[in-house]
Amino acid sequence: MNSQELNLDNQLPTIPIAPAGFKSGFVAIVGRPNVGKSTLMNHLIGQKIAITSPVAQTTRNRLQGILTTPEAQIIFVDTPGIHKPHHELGKVLVKNAKTAIKSVDLVLFVVDSSTEAGTGDRFILDILQRLSTPVILGLNKVDLQSNNYQFIDDSYADLIADTNYSTVKFSATTGAGTEQLQKALINSLEPGPYYYPPDLVTDQPERFIMAELIREQILLHTRQEIPHSVAITIEKIEETSKITKVNAAINIERSSQKGIIIGKKGSMLKTIGTAARKQIQKLISGDVYLELFVKVEPKWRQSRLRLAEFGYQIEE
Repeated sequence: MNSQELNLDNQLPTIPIAPAGFKSGFVAIVGRPNVGKSTLMNHLIGQKIAITSPVAQTTRNRLQGILTTPEAQIIFVDTPGIHKPHHELGKVLVKNAKTAIKSVDLVLFVVDSSTEAGTGDRFILDILQRLSTPVILGLNKVDLQSNNYQFIDDSYADLIADTNYSTVKFSATTGAGTEQLQKALINSLEPGPYYYPPDLVTDQPERFIMAELIREQILLHTRQEIPHSVAITIEKIEETSKITKVNAAINIERSSQKGIIIGKKGSMLKTIGTAARKQIQKLISGDVYLELFVKVEPKWRQSRLRLAEFGYQIEE
């Protein structure tokens, strides 16, 4: 084995020794729900690892995406949107987001620059100002700015007037300004080691990503009818040389939602399954047979036991 590399197990990828001047660190992406945090992380990583949806509060678990360049390794922590919680799941999500902020080297505070700063942004700023963690304000969605964007930009300048935060404008959708954002993030990090192998893009197992890709298609195809009362559990994965068979349960809270998920003669479930299967095939670079079934789990979002069973980490 090369003395420049660390390998604790012959089956594990090697982690090289960082060269002189190499930078690394953990960056929490925070902001109100639906400001484009997951879309941004996917763009920077160059691969889809976090689900996106027009529905707010899509992200549930702290998801780490890893960006490695010749100069640095950035470990992004994509947090749930910080909002006023309405159930036990919401409380867990907001608590996890706040915990993530405390345990990183840098915070990227993402806002929607197509609208002026609001009370939700000020609420998050108040949380950030209680910490000593450095912060960069990221003005996302510049592609959606109207002609009066200066008024909007001024509202965010006023928001951070009493701070030393730097500002970067970009669009996570088009990629405009993301190179400048990446440089700003690297410049704000301290010299450090590789925390992960250079070719790794996330610390989450494939099983978790598969479940999230299925949940994304449910959000996209049912929209407000099945907002967030759905959780996915991967029951079984069987791999052969020709195909990967995935058996997954769609857990919902009410019997009335079952008909919406299944659809007339199973049409909606088929649509969801087909779209999710295509995404999973991209993830594993191979053929997939996906079988979905629907289970009713009343009030699972109110139960800490059910939350844990469905894989939602409860940070202390």
